[in-house]
Amino acid sequence: MTYDYCVIGGGIVGLATAMELLERTPSASLILLEKEDVLSKHQTGHNSGVIHAGIYYAPGSAKAELCKRGAQATKDFCSEHGIRFEVCGKLLVASTPLEMQRMQALYERSQLNGLNVERLDASELQLREPNIVGLGGLFVDATGIVSYREVCDAMANVVRLKGGEIRLSRQVTGIKETADWVSVDTESETSTARQLVVCAGLQSDRLARLAGISIDHQIVPFRGEYFRLPPSKDSIVKHLIYPIPDPELPFLGVHLTRMIDGSVTVGPNAVLGFGRERYRKWSVDVRDVAEYASFPGFWRTVGQNLRSGTTEMRNSLFKKGYLEQCRKYCPSLVLEDLLPYEAGIRAQAVMRDGTLVHDFLFAQTPRMVHVCNAPSPAATSAIPIGTMIVDRMLRAH
Repeated sequence: MTYDYCVIGGGIVGLATAMELLERTPSASLILLEKEDVLSKHQTGHNSGVIHAGIYYAPGSAKAELCKRGAQATKDFCSEHGIRFEVCGKLLVASTPLEMQRMQALYERSQLNGLNVERLDASELQLREPNIVGLGGLFVDATGIVSYREVCDAMANVVRLKGGEIRLSRQVTGIKETADWVSVDTESETSTARQLVVCAGLQSDRLARLAGISIDHQIVPFRGEYFRLPPSKDSIVKHLIYPIPDPELPFLGVHLTRMIDGSVTVGPNAVLGFGRERYRKWSVDVRDVAEYASFPGFWRTVGQNLRSGTTEMRNSLFKKGYLEQCRKYCPSLVLEDLLPYEAGIRAQAVMRDGTLVHDFLFAQTPRMVHVCNAPSPAATSAIPIGTMIVDRMLRAH
């Protein structure tokens, strides 16, 4: 059968894109292909469930605008579909004089982004969160928490109700574009569509190459390792607790996250992964490692981030170092509080010159759009990202 649209990828960006395509073109036929036997199995299903407000992003940038719009769209979607979410707010805690300077810069950025952010001194911080210490903090009231797996299930229901097909366990083995259509081969069937969008996350570069697109980047997996606190400490904080991030580093630092099920997690760090979809510690995919080890950009990235990478790896090996990252702002935590929790893996696009891609990256042909990099806060921003992708597709025709 020939469809109007084919979407590859059953994470939140792929589902949001499928939903938007059917909203904008109600009579269109659409098929979504997902290689796993469930939706949202990888990045979407392993993130911390935060609805970000957008405090970190450069004013006027696509990320800042998409995050702000996405946070509201996510809350509206949850309200419409009966999905539980909570707007608990986020506290960013400064532990050193240098972090106080960075905190001021973040506050100024937040004002340019039009966010409601409150500055707290040490005593106000302690009053707001008795178990947290710091020289000061920023309170972002719009930050929330949700289960993105539940969001994805609801999006899938919308796609089906609007006439879209979702087929699971469909590993894509070939993509061919002609002047009039794109054919997508899986191990069991071939689907043909007038237009194709690929939202493949950890496999995005491989599918771009499979489609014959010349790209200059490689996906390198970074593990985000988490712990959870024991149930006796589920009420240790009222809000999400984040450190003030180092602007020189690509990740936000270890934080305390209240989850929508009532538990509290600690994490994540950011260490090199030994497999794109290997979540257990020390689990290795030889193909994945060989692929990024043969990419010159990987070694340039290692060289540029050697110091921070070594620290992250040491803290991964020795739980005490990981704990100290948390004790800077939550000194009551002890080693016994860090209970096992499943890791996540971030698909980080790395350019040939070693640059980490922090913004959205697309590859487009007359009949295909490949989402090559959809960085955090992609889950929060998924609904407007889907709109942006559909705009690209419809402009091409």
